[in-house]
Amino acid sequence: MKNKILLLAALLPLVLACGPRPARQMSDEALLDTVERCTIKYFTDFADPATGLARERNNDRNGNIVTIGGSGFGMMAVIAGAERGYYPLSEGVERVGKMIGSLETLERFHGAWAHWYDADTSRPFSFSQFDDGGDLVETAFMVQGLLTARQWLADKDSCLAARCDKLWRDVEWDWYTRGTDSLYWHWSKNYEWKMNHRIRGYDETLITYVLAASSPTHPISRECYEASYKTSDYYYNGKKYYGITLPLGMELGGPLFFCHYSYLGLDPRGLKDDKTDYFERNTAHTLIHRAYAIDNPKKHKGYGEQLWGFTSSDDPDVGYSSHHPGTADENGTVSPTAAVSSIVYTPTESLQVMRYLFYETEMFGPWGFYDAYNPSREPAVVDHYLAIDQGPEAVMIENYRSGLLWKLFMSSPEILPGLEKLGFSYE
Repeated sequence: MKNKILLLAALLPLVLACGPRPARQMSDEALLDTVERCTIKYFTDFADPATGLARERNNDRNGNIVTIGGSGFGMMAVIAGAERGYYPLSEGVERVGKMIGSLETLERFHGAWAHWYDADTSRPFSFSQFDDGGDLVETAFMVQGLLTARQWLADKDSCLAARCDKLWRDVEWDWYTRGTDSLYWHWSKNYEWKMNHRIRGYDETLITYVLAASSPTHPISRECYEASYKTSDYYYNGKKYYGITLPLGMELGGPLFFCHYSYLGLDPRGLKDDKTDYFERNTAHTLIHRAYAIDNPKKHKGYGEQLWGFTSSDDPDVGYSSHHPGTADENGTVSPTAAVSSIVYTPTESLQVMRYLFYETEMFGPWGFYDAYNPSREPAVVDHYLAIDQGPEAVMIENYRSGLLWKLFMSSPEILPGLEKLGFSYE
């Protein structure tokens, strides 16, 4: 009930700020500005007021739960909003500072944060039965935001920038190898390594190895990356789908968040290794999803050039699900974050989806596009919001418009040496 009251109180000013929808002839730039502005409000107006961190979702049954990875995305979105003038620059600095202060006080596990925390108690909240401790991948998403913030704050608040730097230096990436040739995703004080989840690719976790290799205090070796991330049976692909070659990844590419989470700060433009050009790889993955929707082998209602993009999101039938092509989870549900966050790879095609959802459906709400749309169901709109879906939309729109978050993150002096250490080149 408390969360519902907070949500209702927040909705009225947001609706006034983000609606009604402008006329149909709105330019592409105006549409992008509208979507970015409203989506960032999830991380400002709906942030947990005490911690400044991003709430996991707006309909959470577990209480006032904040998310570490989503807050890393949100930190970058707050920076974008401040630079856009959506609120005063000083407010942006203050919001980022509140998040940094909270991150300093939350319990950490050899430098890593848990996936979720209860904002009311500041205690870790179990993501699953044995996942109540350090989550290295969620920590990587947060550190991506912290390094972006450190670079942004350098000429605005040197003290806050130094605190970002300390949080980054405190992460014990090497400890999460367990003395082996792999990074492991989870560790718990209660269950230790029971999850036993090696971090292997190709998926959303690339940023974890990049940051671990780049760490000035607790680095991993290239051998760790080569022996773990690159040896899974879904790392190398090389097949063609709809005439489009996919160098890396599972069949049909997997969910599109693989193209987003690691690349909110890590600039894929000109990022290459001996297997692929990462911008080209992510563009291919995105275009395969679009081609799949046009082909529509399961004959779902609405699929086509104006409605495509499949990734993990809420679902009208089963709750949170992956939806990606080639699986039973692909059930007619399209997740706006898939196409919207891919705008850096497919601007014309992504804008087509955005225009359709904005003008032809009821999918646009106070914090941007709702989480999912399935025109075969009634109601078709899954009117929820999730931090990990809203964050990539706001950040990638800004990267498309200005490259801001890419420029900031890549200006971190540790990153290029770390990439080179792993065998990447960046031009």
